[in-house]
Amino acid sequence: MNLIEKVAAARNWNDDERQVLEQVQRMTDEVIAPNAEHIDETGEFPWKNVEAINALGLNAIFVPEAFGGMPMSYKLYLEIVSIISEACASTGIIYATNYHGMKPLIDFGNDEQRARLLPKIAEGGLGALAITEPTAGSDATGMKTSFTEDGDDIVVKGSKVFITNGDVADRILLFGKWAGIDDARKAISVLILEKGMEGFSVIGKEKKMGHHGSSTCALAFDNIRVPHANLIGNPGDGLAILLASLNKSRPSIAAHARGIARAAFKDMVSYGNERVQGGKKIIEFQGNQFTLADLAGELAMVERWIDYVADIVDGGGKDFGMEASLAKLRASDLAMKMTTECVQFYGGYGYCRDYRAERLMRDAKITQIWEGTNQVHRQLIGRSFREK
Repeated sequence: MNLIEKVAAARNWNDDERQVLEQVQRMTDEVIAPNAEHIDETGEFPWKNVEAINALGLNAIFVPEAFGGMPMSYKLYLEIVSIISEACASTGIIYATNYHGMKPLIDFGNDEQRARLLPKIAEGGLGALAITEPTAGSDATGMKTSFTEDGDDIVVKGSKVFITNGDVADRILLFGKWAGIDDARKAISVLILEKGMEGFSVIGKEKKMGHHGSSTCALAFDNIRVPHANLIGNPGDGLAILLASLNKSRPSIAAHARGIARAAFKDMVSYGNERVQGGKKIIEFQGNQFTLADLAGELAMVERWIDYVADIVDGGGKDFGMEASLAKLRASDLAMKMTTECVQFYGGYGYCRDYRAERLMRDAKITQIWEGTNQVHRQLIGRSFREK
């Protein structure tokens, strides 16, 4: 048993979890992995993959039972994200975004909201998270989308950019500023936008380096009237909800990056055992063994750290922001390093589309950018050492 296999074996999944993971692995082998190259080449949204995910009811594992779900552990959810992302990064982030967008509703919504809005997601509906604007990226307090109270409605006006699932989502968790609250931080509020509301439009889809099958959209909100009942919490609660939600979505991004890194590492090992140069398999060359050893060590440590963060969440922990930032930072940096080394390992073939090495490298880059750039995470971690 090699180092990575030992890390995987140490998880000790229970029988129910093991059964779910076996089903997910079979689904990715039979449906998602075979579709990945076509999706990357055409940019088509992978509806067949989404249907396969929904056939297993994978949204249900993070939705409470009272609202149509069959909840299981956060660690299991993260492992599922990694397995899907290893096969197809586009599909992995589509699935993970359902969690990113809807977990705040689960954690902070009231029972009426959850009963009304969550069953659609449990059944396989798509979710989205809308925070970023043209002038508000890492600094969410700079957002300009406005929420204005008008009787029983909230009138929404503004725009968002870089929204994963933005054009296909059934539910969008939307952040904006409450009109009448002048403080930029205290004004941030959050509500659920439902598919089909008048005044909503998709004004553009990005052409990206990677993740071609995942739609990334610019959205416009032209005086949309949203029922006040869709407001999560109270006006001004948005920033606290946002920060708490990111602590759970950042390990999810780490799991997504981990899946990409796993794919690249497995490809390197497989290619190293097949490719012969000078009468020897290239894995027998000492330099290549050193490369694999270093990468295996980094991957093993990322695997264990993500498990550690998952254990904190499953144990009911509340204060894990730094741990979540470190998971996202290290996993995404490793995904980029691993895929770059994978291309190099394959030589000229790695630069061509004969193999998926170049696709993995393109898909890896965004993991260092979204859900907080890695520079921001280094700042968050670094400034925690300041003496007060």
